[in-house]
Amino acid sequence: MGQQIAVVEKPSSKAGMVRFEANRNLTGMGHEQFRSAADAIGPRPAAALARNLLATGKVDSVHVYGNIITVDVSKGADSSGLGDIVRDLYQYWKPGMEMPVFDDPAPEAAAPAAAASGVEGGMSGAEADFLARVPAVLVERSRAALAKWKASH
Repeated sequence: MGQQIAVVEKPSSKAGMVRFEANRNLTGMGHEQFRSAADAIGPRPAAALARNLLATGKVDSVHVYGNIITVDVSKGADSSGLGDIVRDLYQYWKPGMEMPVFDDPAPEAAAPAAAASGVEGGMSGAEADFLARVPAVLVERSRAALAKWKASH
């Protein structure tokens, strides 16, 4: 699942450099340069792509501007497989992978206890449910505003 990016690999005029042209804009109007994985911080698409490319061990640095990705390939390495990394940037599931299983969160025990104590205190079920869900500070502020309004009307 996820969408693949259409990528065209083009050689650069400089030896050891490879350019990838994608059909997606990854940086907006800014240049982004990544020389190590420590430079690629955050969830931005350019940073995620740079982390993936640098993790291969074939890449010395990555420069991204808009939809152009310029890769400085390490000496003695080739660019095979790097285009697939760019293409699969947004692909979060591939055939053969198992789907993740998310554990159900534990039910909140405090909310039913608060609601039950409100019913015992003479409150209706709706009011007890309201008090269980709304922070006490907001309830007090609401009560003070209602009292002020009733005093002036």
